[in-house]
Amino acid sequence: MIRPIMCVVLLAAVLLTTGCWDRTEINDLAFDMGTAFDLTEKGELQASIQIALPQQAGMIGGNSQKDKFFVLTASGKNHIELQKQLQKKLSRQLFTSHRGVIFISERLARRGLDDVLDVFTHDPHNRLRTYIMVVKDQDAKNIVQVRYPFEEGPSEAVREAESMGGQLSVTLRDFFIAASSEGASPVTAVIHPEIPDGKIEREMFRFTGAAVFKGLKLAGFLNEKETDGLLWLTGRMGHSRITAALPEGYGNVGMVLIGAKRKITFMGSGGKVKFNVLLTGEGDLFENNSRLDVSNMQNLRIAQKALEKEVEKQVRDCLFKIQKQYKSDVAGFGGVLYRSHPRKWKQIKNKWDKVFPEAEITVTVKLNLRDTGVAGPPLQLKEKEIVN
Repeated sequence: MIRPIMCVVLLAAVLLTTGCWDRTEINDLAFDMGTAFDLTEKGELQASIQIALPQQAGMIGGNSQKDKFFVLTASGKNHIELQKQLQKKLSRQLFTSHRGVIFISERLARRGLDDVLDVFTHDPHNRLRTYIMVVKDQDAKNIVQVRYPFEEGPSEAVREAESMGGQLSVTLRDFFIAASSEGASPVTAVIHPEIPDGKIEREMFRFTGAAVFKGLKLAGFLNEKETDGLLWLTGRMGHSRITAALPEGYGNVGMVLIGAKRKITFMGSGGKVKFNVLLTGEGDLFENNSRLDVSNMQNLRIAQKALEKEVEKQVRDCLFKIQKQYKSDVAGFGGVLYRSHPRKWKQIKNKWDKVFPEAEITVTVKLNLRDTGVAGPPLQLKEKEIVN
């Protein structure tokens, strides 16, 4: 008697159990790998999305890079119109949760990103860990069309390069935090497509520095060395390489940096605003293109001093750009003041745009060369050519 009753109960449970009625199969999705935003001649927003072709991705031999993705472009007044126009061109549901990079054209960034980024704070399908960067001199859509040889597409290649470190990497989360924080302005990496010798099959891209924003408008650019200076100032400098010329025409040396720290201290008194920046780092002397025998401690100090001066120059060049030219505190000095001296910050925060360009900032660099390699002087030099 019990067994038939149990069978009836189990059967009822099966009938009453429902499946995932709103489930979307992977074969019904179009994966957005990267999105490029441009400004049309009519002043409309233009989006170019790189759509992955799953049936081709990862296949070796027989299929070219061209078969691994395709690019769709649409224009509209806002994201709602863009999404609608793009979806009309697709037989699958557009899926943005796997998007790795957002590219913004220089022209659009200079106009301002107020009506571009808002959607990313509301739509849960947009990940805040997505990288954001500015495309200099060209339309942003040119990047998503690059046929990069190593990865499935240029967006994936950029994402992999950003995650490796060594250059400025900024996510949507980083951008939003800087834009909304006390005493800070946003900054992004800059990318530029390259076509060596005009050959399409050799298309590449290059990171060319940093884009400095004032509010949500692009103020200007930092070159690669100035961007290194910004990485030092913001505490983002990690593994890197530094080259410096030695005094008296001795040549140059190269260092592999394996760790760096920065400390910013507010030193103001009275009505003056002063900061002291202490930068420390350590690494190995990886290259010695000079006549110096760096196994001699005195010569090693000469090389170390030259490297410290090079870092200081990078930082000072960066400070000149962001203080005097762009007047944008992308290094976060205002944030330091806000956290360490909140009363002082409260007094000047409304006029920080005028105070920051006039702030006095001293920079001190201390590097520690741990290793000079297996030999002191260059092995190709004769003994009489070596400076001991």
